[in-house]
Amino acid sequence: MKRKTTKEILAESFMELMTTKPVSKITIIDIVENCGMTKPTFYRYFKDKYDLMAWLFVQEAQGNVNKIGKDGYLWRDTLLDGLHYYEKNRKFMVNALKHTSGRDAFINLINETDIAFIMDEIRKKLGISKVSDHLTALVKIYCYGTGQYMCNWLMDGCPVPCEEVALAMEASIPEELKPCLCE
Repeated sequence: MKRKTTKEILAESFMELMTTKPVSKITIIDIVENCGMTKPTFYRYFKDKYDLMAWLFVQEAQGNVNKIGKDGYLWRDTLLDGLHYYEKNRKFMVNALKHTSGRDAFINLINETDIAFIMDEIRKKLGISKVSDHLTALVKIYCYGTGQYMCNWLMDGCPVPCEEVALAMEASIPEELKPCLCE
């Protein structure tokens, strides 16, 4: 049985609070009191609630990316799992997008995290240490476009099923990147 880490407990507390309060109204005291911890404990792991939000996103994305290539898990599965996570946690995600002064910073975090994961996949698949400027530009354009779409999809109430969005996101991968992500 896996025990929850302190970070995971703080994150659960924060997500629970975000279902009832705007992010801007949640304090560190709210987070720690909700899970029976103290402020010093919170600050031992996170610098602020936005750092905690970033950690949550990166953990979920990393978990999905780590499955690529195992038991037939493909990039499409990563996209679909990510979309299901966003849909399941829509209230949390929309709260993060709507009620923070750092909305752009949160969107940038999503984009930069996706860019880093894709760049790692390219380096692994091609056996290189530096990705060309051309491929880097393709990765960034793809991530900025899909990241913005995903934010709008969330804000609009997820009107298109996750499976259709994942297929569209996979279809929009630039041809030069498909050998690194889709095979």
